[in-house]
Amino acid sequence: MQRRYITVDVFTDRAFGGNPLAVVLDAGGLSTAQMQAIATEFNYSETTFVLPPRESAHDAQVRIFTVNREIPFAGHPNVGTAFVLATLAEKPPARLLFEEEAGLVPVEVVTEQGRVVSTEFTAPQPLKGMSHVSAEQAAACLSLSAGDVKTDRHPPQIISVGLAFLAVEVASREALRRATPDAAAFARTFPCDSSDAVYFYTRDVPAGGQPCDLQARMFHPGASGLSEDPATGSATAACAALLADLDPTKDGEVKLRIGQGVDMGRPSLLLTRVRKQNGKIASIYVGGSCVKMMEGTFRLDGKA
Repeated sequence: MQRRYITVDVFTDRAFGGNPLAVVLDAGGLSTAQMQAIATEFNYSETTFVLPPRESAHDAQVRIFTVNREIPFAGHPNVGTAFVLATLAEKPPARLLFEEEAGLVPVEVVTEQGRVVSTEFTAPQPLKGMSHVSAEQAAACLSLSAGDVKTDRHPPQIISVGLAFLAVEVASREALRRATPDAAAFARTFPCDSSDAVYFYTRDVPAGGQPCDLQARMFHPGASGLSEDPATGSATAACAALLADLDPTKDGEVKLRIGQGVDMGRPSLLLTRVRKQNGKIASIYVGGSCVKMMEGTFRLDGKA
């Protein structure tokens, strides 16, 4: 069977920026093992497989695979998959609703003069705070010193809105740039609360750089050792929710522009907004632009 795929660069408005994503459009009949093999073949941080929805009121079932495993939810796969499906539609929909392991994921589609320009997902789960990690241990994962880790707003902590990450604030842009993953420290720290990755950020954003409020990076297990992700929507959503929860705003939206991927040559911009009511988080959103890169087909019969 011929199966179509499209690749997009997500959270960027230019080719070869952002986070690449492969979207397999004709995934019916593929087994889980086949999907994993295809994701490993693409060797992107994630690959999505679009299937008919279980419920007719929804638009698609979307399964998400890293090079190592299937995951219940991720950010840039939702933004990119929605962008691909919306651009293929005769008339782009205003909204898509995806069935995923973590729950239903609504994705808003923004158009200008009939052209899709960006998409924005709603996190499928409320913010969940889990284990704390010492500043020393978090710093060790990043090959930094404990003094490079800030704890005045929050300690290093495992957080999730559908996929868990260790969130760490570092003191400076220089520390963010200097960080490298330490395999031995990772092995001592993870897995923890279903997390195996570190998302770390700084408020120290020099003037004249990318227009953003925070700069971030993310280290995680890749196909052959620890790797870096150029744009991580699920971790960004969880971090934005954590910071909004700490923000004194009682009612309204807390918005952040978060840059990522700069230090690996794939600059990304993730736009977040967290809606609060009576001092509590009501909903969490992350969006951005995409650029279509490649399309093609491969032949593979299903084994499901």
